[in-house]
Amino acid sequence: MLYYGMLAGASVMFGTQFLFTRLFRKSYKGNSIEATAVSGFGGAVFGLLSMFLVNGFCFEYSHFAMVMAVIQTIAGLLFTFCSMKALGKINLSMYSIFSMLGGMALPFAAGIFFFEEPLTLAKSTGLLLIVISFLFTLKKETGHSDGREMIYYIGVFIFNGMSGVLSKIYYAAPYERISAAGYSILTALLSAVVYLGMLLYLKPNIKLINTKAIAGIFGSGVLNKIANWLLLVALVYVPASAQYPFITGGTMITSTCFAYLTEDKPSRREFWAVWIALVGVIILIM
Repeated sequence: MLYYGMLAGASVMFGTQFLFTRLFRKSYKGNSIEATAVSGFGGAVFGLLSMFLVNGFCFEYSHFAMVMAVIQTIAGLLFTFCSMKALGKINLSMYSIFSMLGGMALPFAAGIFFFEEPLTLAKSTGLLLIVISFLFTLKKETGHSDGREMIYYIGVFIFNGMSGVLSKIYYAAPYERISAAGYSILTALLSAVVYLGMLLYLKPNIKLINTKAIAGIFGSGVLNKIANWLLLVALVYVPASAQYPFITGGTMITSTCFAYLTEDKPSRREFWAVWIALVGVIILIM
């Protein structure tokens, strides 16, 4: 239960990240591409510093960890690219469905089919209930998609899911690894370098970065990196096919609860979705 407690903590962090991300978006007045580069670079730097603190200011390295960190960074960039394209065509609820279901379904399938994790009734039932809960949050499409952009929706699904799959591969492959914190440092460092390159190319107006925007970047970056570190630690003991549905359902519950603190109050459908997701999460840990 200790490691499910860590997952619960990570879920709360991911859900709390929603508030900081929202703060940044409301405070930073630049265009969406510049906002992505600014928040990505700042979040990577703050996340990097937080993980150095967690790891006792120790830097670790192995060739295998570096290769996996590079692949993880590329997947993250492709997810960001597809997200920007998809969000211009579909509403936020549809985007969330593609993103969160990908983050849950791909690691679940990889664990079952490639890493010999057992498919139990509890896992299947919990996963099904969390999927149903997401469908409850689906809103009527208001975008102007003509169907040709489906590749970006699929990209959001795949590349968000690849984060969990790559983490599972990292721990399952028979190569020299470094600690979860050391691996997190490598991924944060590579992300910072890539986003710095984007900033140098885009040359955003730094005067648009105010105190609230910095607070949003700091909170989002630190919470995201620590939460992902907890997932890596727990992954040694909790199967991916149970961990990622748990995280997805838990994050949905937390972010919806926090939404009551904003002017965007959850609807009745979202209220019921949270209760269905909660039942699914409970079943997963039975």
